[in-house]
Amino acid sequence: LYEIHIDNNGDAREDLSFQFRFRNTLKDIALNVGGQQVSIPLIQAGPISGVNPATLNLRETYSIDVVRGDRRSGQRAAVAATSGGATEFDKPVDFIGTKTFGSLAAYESYAGQHVHTVNIPGCNTPAKVFVGQRKDPFVVSLGRTFDLINYNPLATAGGTDDLAGKNITTLAMEVAASCLTNGSDPVIGAWTT
Repeated sequence: LYEIHIDNNGDAREDLSFQFRFRNTLKDIALNVGGQQVSIPLIQAGPISGVNPATLNLRETYSIDVVRGDRRSGQRAAVAATSGGATEFDKPVDFIGTKTFGSLAAYESYAGQHVHTVNIPGCNTPAKVFVGQRKDPFVVSLGRTFDLINYNPLATAGGTDDLAGKNITTLAMEVAASCLTNGSDPVIGAWTT
């Protein structure tokens, strides 16, 4: 369970939470080896180019609930796709190489198919959600930071970005401000757990 919390009245308590729950489903793709079906130990059995293709051996999905009020006892409702009303969304496989995706550009096209337009109960404006691998957006010079705290946060003056080329799993939502604020104060606080 991963949560994004919004405080929209300044009391440092969640007024709105988005709860992401993940599930992995093994399809158990098997190959005929010497007359016997042998399960493959890979997450894919060939090239991948679409959402949940037959070659994908490990399907990663997630659901999102919106909770209004306390995250454990508040009013809970499922976030659903604007088209078809599905409440379970596919996460793209991480970029595992060009044999699987063809090229980095092909992977970006594939990952783009996993940006879902959703309806959030209680909001009048559709939102967008993406969960998947992205480049780490932060710059950190780890060696200089932890060398007796020679802190250089922007990696200037001889520092290096030790996170350059590293990836993270991102949970991203694009939600209209009117869905997050309480109407009287446009300022919100947000945190994750």
